Amino acid sequence: MSASAGTGVFVLSLTSIPICYLFNSLIYNNSAEAFFFAGCSTVLILSISARFMLKKKAPVDPLFYVFAVYAFLSVVNLIIGLEQDNIIDGFVTFYLREANPHINTAHGHMISYWDGCVHYLMYLVMIVAITWGDSYQAIGLYWMGSFLTRAIVYILGNAVGKYGTHVSPLFLLHMLYISVSVWACLRIFSQPSTREVQMTVVLDCSGEWCQAYTQQYEPYLKDPSAYPKIQMLVSLLYSGPYYIITVYGLMVPGCEWMTDLTLVHSGALAQAQFAHIGASLHTRTPFSYRVPAGGQLVFLLVNILYALVPQALCYRCCSRPVLFLRPMPDKKTE
Repeated sequence: MSASAGTGVFVLSLTSIPICYLFNSLIYNNSAEAFFFAGCSTVLILSISARFMLKKKAPVDPLFYVFAVYAFLSVVNLIIGLEQDNIIDGFVTFYLREANPHINTAHGHMISYWDGCVHYLMYLVMIVAITWGDSYQAIGLYWMGSFLTRAIVYILGNAVGKYGTHVSPLFLLHMLYISVSVWACLRIFSQPSTREVQMTVVLDCSGEWCQAYTQQYEPYLKDPSAYPKIQMLVSLLYSGPYYIITVYGLMVPGCEWMTDLTLVHSGALAQAQFAHIGASLHTRTPFSYRVPAGGQLVFLLVNILYALVPQALCYRCCSRPVLFLRPMPDKKTE
């Protein structure tokens, strides 16, 4: 297959920049003509991009089109993050005022950057793999773990946090995005493998050490937005059993599921720790919940180490998968 389809997706994703600026500029006019012009312009830009993307043979894999749309949305999220930091202006001002309040929290801010940078690169890599007919299951499983932990924290954080009463219609649209993504996760997980041989502090523990840790090193765990609490609980319920299963997988040869599981978990922890570390230090987090200057070294050491361990294990499993493959039965010779 020609590379024109993958190039078209890249071009399509970049059209989000003029589209965001166009909508943001015209929407303040609050007139039917403005909306009509913005809508026609958007359709025209997308049509040109789609024609370029499908210039020759259209990809058969439906996830190609899902990731194409997600790449477009990732650039939008990057624009959101940049405008929140006042690096750019006039692109998504209206959205930031009307969207769910969570987008303006430190957690939502870091999620915008993660999706706009890391997820965007993942989508492009998977699109290139689909274009050339290569397997993308490994990077897909990594994205799967990253997406699932983000979705769980988002839904539960909105439900129990201080923004639980500010649910707008955009929340329902986001749930549609999550539903499609879950379908994509199931499709990725069901693909045949092509590899060949080559925490108690959040629960207000009364222990002296736990209380001292939250006060001196990680007060962000007490943030009323509830995202850090949910994040740590998800890590406890998700990572705890994972490491127990991993010990078994490392000791008993032939556990073929080991490599896939480490890819999902390492993607989840990478996203989770990026959002948690960034939000703990971000200026959008109230000062009383930010990491104190004297405790930043310990905080960074603990959390970065917690993020790097699963990445190292994932690299070990993917680079030397022989232990996790079942031995082929010897053919009987007649």
